[in-house]
Amino acid sequence: MTGDPATAVNKEQAVTEEVLASFDATPDPRLREVMHSLVRHLHAFARDVRLTEHEWESAIEFLTRAGHITDSRRQEFILLSDVLGLSMLTVAINEPAEPGATESTVFGPFFVDSAPEIPLGGDIARGAKGLPCYVSGQVRTTGGEPIEGARIEVWEADSDGFYDVQYTDDRSAGRGWLRSGANGEYRFWSVLPAPYPIPHDGPVGDLLTATARGPMRPAHLHYMVTAPDFRPLITHIFVAGDPYLDCDAVFGVKENLVVEAVHHADTPAPDGTHPQDGWTSITFDLVLATHDGR
Repeated sequence: MTGDPATAVNKEQAVTEEVLASFDATPDPRLREVMHSLVRHLHAFARDVRLTEHEWESAIEFLTRAGHITDSRRQEFILLSDVLGLSMLTVAINEPAEPGATESTVFGPFFVDSAPEIPLGGDIARGAKGLPCYVSGQVRTTGGEPIEGARIEVWEADSDGFYDVQYTDDRSAGRGWLRSGANGEYRFWSVLPAPYPIPHDGPVGDLLTATARGPMRPAHLHYMVTAPDFRPLITHIFVAGDPYLDCDAVFGVKENLVVEAVHHADTPAPDGTHPQDGWTSITFDLVLATHDGR
């Protein structure tokens, strides 16, 4: 004989109410709001899918594996947030509404805060594999005024699809930072961005395989731009024509961030050099929103 469904529902709801009440005395009102909402939605999810004990155990095991594989070079929880679209949703919620500002996208797990400084026109590749690429543009306000002295952090994978931190020899390649010039101009050498798979030899990769999803990201270059009185900008630029633009594993592509990479076979580079296999160029302006531009 089965139990009364109404009684079962009441018992389940009683658990939720008891947990909610346990957070009622939280001193920080924002933390209290977040914890109440988290409990309501988490419990509602469990009831909605009728979560089994085996599934609960599998989820705990999955998160444990994510913690064990995370270290100073790899952040599996950011990857998990990325492939679930939570990272891009958070970006969308917090993006400034100032018209004309460059759109934001995901931060990614491979930023390093000790990248080397380079001068205007310097080289961030530092031995990274790939076709030379000259990247230039202007940092400016939404009103068109140049922003001098903005700090521009850039990083990318090499042509084999690996960031420097994924190698074991402590190299620093494919990353650096520079300051915009008096007219907001910036320019540097790098390598042409290449598509690559996110790390998929761990629990996040297992999740993608189980759900028939791919791990690939389209070719892109990361930016983080900061300047006094302006909102920090975290974004990418993506290379037009990349086959993975419509199936980015982390949902980071935005139309306004897709740029053309122009190939130059015979013409000299802006610094007068003639790279043996030619070179490419990308032009992209970085438009910052003010702090109150939301």
